[in-house]
Amino acid sequence: MGILAKPLGFLLSWLYELIGSYGIALIIVTVIVKLCLYPVYAKSIKSTMKMTEVQPKIQEIQQKYAKDRELMNEKMTELYKEEGVSMYGGCLPMVVQMIVIMGLFALLRNPMAYIDSDSMLFAIHEPFLWIQDLAQPDKWILPIMAAVATFIATLMSQNATAGANAQQTKMMNSIMKYFFPIMILWMARSYPAGLAIYWFGSQLIQIFYNMRFAKMRKESAEKRAKASKKKARA
Repeated sequence: MGILAKPLGFLLSWLYELIGSYGIALIIVTVIVKLCLYPVYAKSIKSTMKMTEVQPKIQEIQQKYAKDRELMNEKMTELYKEEGVSMYGGCLPMVVQMIVIMGLFALLRNPMAYIDSDSMLFAIHEPFLWIQDLAQPDKWILPIMAAVATFIATLMSQNATAGANAQQTKMMNSIMKYFFPIMILWMARSYPAGLAIYWFGSQLIQIFYNMRFAKMRKESAEKRAKASKKKARA
């Protein structure tokens, strides 16, 4: 992940030279990265919304051609083409997000491996708020904040996809809803506080994104309801 960590390290170093605070520079990098990823998140959510809309048609095809697997797959392909839906529509955005997150993880776990500035050698050990050394783990406050923010963001994301493949994903959602925040709590207690700051800030912004996406879903549902009423009257 050094290919991505290097330019992110340059951005972090430049912001530190400009601002003079490693903690604030980390927060700004977090905001910049999340803003750049917004179109990717939006595309993923829209793809999920579209899949949710066509679920009744998918289920109808599955029931109608349950005994003929080949014909069922053919009809499903035709449906996806007609509706402009791809069953892999949400995969590419997730891949992009993971690549960026892994690059940031590599950078913030070991900043000096990707930053050439000598001043950053001391910057990463700066205190920030109650944290005495950003290069050392914060044992409880930041990890708990990161875990709580992760739980809320994960729960909201799961609610966003509740209508799509609900039966298949129900068990996985239950596991992720609780296991993922616990994993973040454990990791945040082990890794540099700077990385925990990034993760908490990232999940906090994601919560606001999810609120925006929830509004988009509501507007989409209202449009579908109005269209259905017009169709029924006709």
